[in-house]
Amino acid sequence: MNIVIPEGSLVALIGASGSGKSTFAREHFKRTEVLSSDFFRGLVSDEENDQAATTDAFDALHYVAAKRLANGRLAVIDATNVQEEARRPLVSLARDHDVLPVAIVLNLPEAVCQERNRGRADRDFGPHVVRRQQQQLRRSLRGLQREGFRYVYVLSTPEEVAGAVIERQPLWTDKRDEHGPFDIIGDIHGCYDELVALLVRLGYAVAEGEAGVAVEAPAGRKAIFLGDLVDRGPRTPDVLRLVMAMVAGGQALCVPGNHDTKLMRALQGRKVTVSHGLAESLEQLAGEPPEFREAVISFVDGLISHFVLDGGRLVVAHAGMKQRYQGRASRRVREFALYGETTGETDDYGLPVRYNWAAEYRGNARVVYGHTPTGSVEWQNNTICLDSGCVFGGSLTALRYPENELISVPAARVYYEPVRPLTQSTETASDDGLLDLNDVIGKRVVTTDLMGNVTIRAENAAAALEVMSRFAVDPRWLIYLPPTMSPSETSARQDLLEHPDEAFAYFRGQDVERVICEVKHMGSRAIVIAGRNAAAIESRFGIEAAKGIIYTRTGRRFFDDPSLEEGVLDAVQAAMDATGLWDELETDWVCLDCELMPWALKAQALIEKQYAPIDIAARHSTAAELAALVQAANRGIELGGLESMARDRNEAAEGYSVASRRFGAEYTSPNDIRLAPFHLLASEGEVHTGKSHAWHMQTLARLCDAGSPFLQPTQWREVDLKDEASLSSAVEWWETLTADGAEGIVIKPESFVARNGGRLVQPALKCRGREYLRIIYGPEYTLPANLTRLRSRAVNAKRSLAAREFALGVEALHRFVRREPLWRVHEAVFGVLALESEPVDPRL
Repeated sequence: MNIVIPEGSLVALIGASGSGKSTFAREHFKRTEVLSSDFFRGLVSDEENDQAATTDAFDALHYVAAKRLANGRLAVIDATNVQEEARRPLVSLARDHDVLPVAIVLNLPEAVCQERNRGRADRDFGPHVVRRQQQQLRRSLRGLQREGFRYVYVLSTPEEVAGAVIERQPLWTDKRDEHGPFDIIGDIHGCYDELVALLVRLGYAVAEGEAGVAVEAPAGRKAIFLGDLVDRGPRTPDVLRLVMAMVAGGQALCVPGNHDTKLMRALQGRKVTVSHGLAESLEQLAGEPPEFREAVISFVDGLISHFVLDGGRLVVAHAGMKQRYQGRASRRVREFALYGETTGETDDYGLPVRYNWAAEYRGNARVVYGHTPTGSVEWQNNTICLDSGCVFGGSLTALRYPENELISVPAARVYYEPVRPLTQSTETASDDGLLDLNDVIGKRVVTTDLMGNVTIRAENAAAALEVMSRFAVDPRWLIYLPPTMSPSETSARQDLLEHPDEAFAYFRGQDVERVICEVKHMGSRAIVIAGRNAAAIESRFGIEAAKGIIYTRTGRRFFDDPSLEEGVLDAVQAAMDATGLWDELETDWVCLDCELMPWALKAQALIEKQYAPIDIAARHSTAAELAALVQAANRGIELGGLESMARDRNEAAEGYSVASRRFGAEYTSPNDIRLAPFHLLASEGEVHTGKSHAWHMQTLARLCDAGSPFLQPTQWREVDLKDEASLSSAVEWWETLTADGAEGIVIKPESFVARNGGRLVQPALKCRGREYLRIIYGPEYTLPANLTRLRSRAVNAKRSLAAREFALGVEALHRFVRREPLWRVHEAVFGVLALESEPVDPRL
């Protein structure tokens, strides 16, 4: 016997003890697929034949089965299952997880079962047990399908058992091996002329003749119809004829709509309420031959509730499909595919209020659906409704997949007056710009293009949640957070912890041939989102009356004073206007990675409460110590080198004083503000990580040259790592810069994203100057004993952190530019913020 089992179903093996269920299971199923009642008795009691443990054993068995079914895995229940009360929870379990229950019955003769049990030492019960089980089984056989089993197979002899062949069959909804490209068409409702016009716009050739309609699809493409082909419109039979021909010819797929199934029931003579345009369809079909009406019944009756396509990346259904229902098979799934979900309320027009399932959707598959007429077609959380109300005078819309391009044709006229205007929402409102706790809490694994899976631990997520929920800007702005940056390897040179040679050596070791060196400004990291105008910002970010925003590397608004932010944004906007970059980049918004100066803008309290007191205390204490030792030496006291050590400490304190005053330059007025952009991260339709760092610097230099006093260019140079002269020149430049008061330089591979053998290379290394490091490590860090200790610092943890944060940040930008749901963008952004709480030396 050929036994067909749908993928992901629940299989109940049914038979008396000794019928061979366990042997059958071992021969035909994976070890992990089989859940044996004996095994679970052993798990809970250490004795597989302990009947007293049966209740606990089945509790555990049903729990594991539920987990397998929830994960789309086959669950084979190996137990006698001869009583209806034993089978009932299995059918219920299958229904709860929207899978098909299958019964495989081993109805072998009682004598065979008794003989087998006599040969097994672990079967010490009397023959009456098998006799009773056989009687219970015989009473059950006729009612298995009535109990809910969709497939029932009965094997009655050992020969039939031995000859059984298991065939695993994908569900009818499973078309993951069809990859498109597709043209997905929304609700047609009898609007034949508009359908033909849309198909022609999509590149299909439509020819009508005496033999019927013939359609030729563009090479490789296939149409998908989202149902509601009928009712209300003027040419329902012609729409049906065209769609049926395309499906029969392999040029299209079609899912049923609620109007289609209602028409089918009416044509079958079943009792239905003739409303919502059904009368028009029945009247039009009355003029068609009986054979055509029968063909319509057969066509609609054979339509599948929904399809999962393109490796699971695309789902199509008439009214939508929740993530948990995708690829499943049950009455509940089909009902949702046809009707969606309602709240139980009615609106002012007396129509049901639909529950906005799309606002809560978190699946990776794009769900394309119709059913709910809307005045505008927009993506929401990876879902899109294509019913643009053609029959109500709107338009007929198609989505080209995977291009995600919307194509529509306007309705020739209003064919049917809508009860509710198209501009009125038919769903409960939801603000998908808000953060959802379930999207960020607990341990998470974020998949990135650059680095694969990045794990966010629960304790890191909790720390980030505090910042995001209390201090961060409106979540709709948060499309990117910058990564931390690692220093170069520790230098062995006298009096130095960092030197460019170590950074150059790292990149050479990663097979990078050229690097970009940029001045590291003494400021604060700032992300700038600027729009061409307020309308552009509202259109792309959904935020009204805003020119843009400037926020810190932890997602907090940079300026407390809105006028300061507005002044900087005006400067960026004017520079974009002056350089023509809006048009050149074909965008109305940009996201820039910048340094905002002076440092005191955000660090004034730190300067006053930490650096200034250390400066005063260090200078006073070392000066007093040195003065006392000089006096002692003048009195002839032998100091044993203490005076020399005191002079070194005094010199270090003076160096710290100079450094802290230099790097803690005061902020006195808005005229002191300078913005130095160094990455043009993203604009509409593109993330610019594919461009070289030289392109970024040259493009942003144009902005800075546009005349605004707020915008400051960043000095930079290219270095050939194989050219000693180029390397020497870069080192001399670093020495000059740091001697003149610069913090240091940042060294980056020429490519924004560099790899070595598939492994991500550090996106940047910072190399800070000797005097700047005094305010990081303290006044006396250059003393020999301190340098020896500090040279043991390990940068590997910092490097790992920097690479993971970089991958997450770039991932967030790509998701935003691809117009993925905001929760998907936040998943990556939140990951950057969460990783910031990892225990890494903050001085690195």
